[in-house]
Amino acid sequence: MDYGICSLSNAPVRSEPSDKAELVTQLFFGECYQVLQTEGNWLQIQIAADNYLGWIDFKQHFAVTYDYFLEWKATPHPRSLDIVQTVSSASSVTPVLIGSLLPFFDGITLRVGHEKLVYNGRASNLNTEYRPAFLTKIANTFLKAPYVWGGKSIFGIDCSGFTQQVMGICGLQLPRDAWQQVALGEEVHFVSQSQVGDIAFFENAEGRIIHVGILLENQQIIHAHGEVRIDQLDHYGIYNHQRKRYSHKLRLIKRLFPAG
Repeated sequence: MDYGICSLSNAPVRSEPSDKAELVTQLFFGECYQVLQTEGNWLQIQIAADNYLGWIDFKQHFAVTYDYFLEWKATPHPRSLDIVQTVSSASSVTPVLIGSLLPFFDGITLRVGHEKLVYNGRASNLNTEYRPAFLTKIANTFLKAPYVWGGKSIFGIDCSGFTQQVMGICGLQLPRDAWQQVALGEEVHFVSQSQVGDIAFFENAEGRIIHVGILLENQQIIHAHGEVRIDQLDHYGIYNHQRKRYSHKLRLIKRLFPAG
C-alpha cells in the first residue's frame, strides 16, 4: 500500500476516477492519505484524518513513507491561521490556506516527507484550551466565502466542510459530512440553552440530515448557504431575514465542547 501527503494548497477529491466526476471533498496542504487502488491516471485514497474516500489525479500525488505516515498519524499538527500564507524551500514557494495542516511544525519549519519547509505565518496553538471567542473569530473569518459542493476552502466551501474546518482549527477533528457529524456530542434540548460552538443540524422532508451550522451568541448561526453567512436560529430552524422566510428545518443541536 502506498501513502501520500498533499503538497499543494489543495487538491480535488472526486467520487469517481474522472475529471467530470462530482467533487466530494478537498485535500488540504499537509493532509496525509493512503492509496487504496489505482485506475488509469487516478488513485483511490482514504484521507487519514477523517477516513473519507475518493479519487485524486496521480499528478497531484506526493508519496511519503509508511514510517512518515505513522508518525504523522500519531502527532498532533497545528494549522495555518492566515487566510493565505506560504511555505517555502530554497527552490519553491507554495501557497497555503487557512486550516491547512503544518506537519511537525516547530515554530519556523515543518516537514513534508523528507523535505523541510519554512512557514512564517500564524499557527494554531495545540496547547490552548477551547475558547468561544477564538472559535467565533475563526468562524467569522470565513464570512462571505462562496458555497461550493465538496469544498473546504475559504474560496469555496460547503456546510459540513465549514464546520469541519472551523472545529479543526479549534482542535477538534470532525468527520467530513453532516450525517456523520451528527453522531458526535451531547444533545442540547432547547435553542435557548445553546452556547457558542454548539452545532445545529437540519433535515429535509424525508428526515435526512442535509445541513449543519455553528451556533454563535444570541441564538445566531453561522453556516454555508450560498455563502458563509449569519442568520437567526429558533426552534423551527434558520430564519433568513433578507428573504423573510425559513431556509432550513431544525432537527437537533449537539454540544461538542464543555459547557462554558
